[in-house]
Amino acid sequence: MASVSMEAATAAKAKQKQGSKPGRFAPNYWPFVIPALIVVAAVIVFPWVFTLWMSVNSWTLGQAQVFAGLDNYLRLAVDPRFWDSLWHTLLYTTLSVVAPLFLGTLAALIFDTQFPLRGILRGVFVMPMMATPVAIALVWTMMFHPQLGVLNYLLSYVGIGPQEWIYNQMSVIPSLVLVETWQWTPLVMLIVLGGLAAVPREPYESAEIDGANVWQKFRYLTLPMIAPFLMIAVIIRSIDAVKSFDIIYAMTQGGPGTASETINIYLYNTAFSYYDIGYGSAMAVVFFVLIVVLSFILLMIKQRANWSDGEAR
Repeated sequence: MASVSMEAATAAKAKQKQGSKPGRFAPNYWPFVIPALIVVAAVIVFPWVFTLWMSVNSWTLGQAQVFAGLDNYLRLAVDPRFWDSLWHTLLYTTLSVVAPLFLGTLAALIFDTQFPLRGILRGVFVMPMMATPVAIALVWTMMFHPQLGVLNYLLSYVGIGPQEWIYNQMSVIPSLVLVETWQWTPLVMLIVLGGLAAVPREPYESAEIDGANVWQKFRYLTLPMIAPFLMIAVIIRSIDAVKSFDIIYAMTQGGPGTASETINIYLYNTAFSYYDIGYGSAMAVVFFVLIVVLSFILLMIKQRANWSDGEAR
């Protein structure tokens, strides 16, 4: 018995040792990984390295490239047009997040209830989200026309005079936010609807027994339970609004004057209209850093909200 057990142990060790050695035909995954690495390097890594390099050079198309160090960044610090574009970006982003968040949540609460033709109306409500941004911009530009636009025609029926909309420096950003809200409120509605579908119904039954009204049920039950979904909507809308370009450029090109010129528009004009590639690259780097900081802040808020929610439970 002892000799049999010794032989079995020896055989097991030999088999284990043999299994630990790499097989002759062991799978090699590098041939599948290398193409992906090449694509990532070509599409992401190289453009950013090249942008960083251009940002420390003074380079206008048609002229010689000269190393400038941090001159482009110092120029940004004293450029009033850059600071104005930064303010326009923050204002546009804030309004483009708050308005769809409020209206999308309200629409989700409405569509979460049972009423006739709810499915058809949901489909109609999400249609703006599927449209092409440039097509939306062209349609709304015609609607905003001071003399021929349908919006001023409708306002005349309620006794309101014609508005200048995107042709006035004071109203251009709110008008652009109106278009952004019209297009992306359905997205917020869909996100919040997903949260409402996951909300249990038992707390509402208990609240009704205790005599809670509609506002109290929303304030103390619905809102805390859909808060993570609202935060997701805020993150998605913030990232999308801060990089918005197509609708703004198609409707105003940053005008009238520079009243709607966000960082994206100013960057585009600097690099591709004035051909100041070095200064435009420095602006792109600063804009990228701002986006990273904004994303980090939003993610920190989301993590803290999840932690607080877990502690409350």
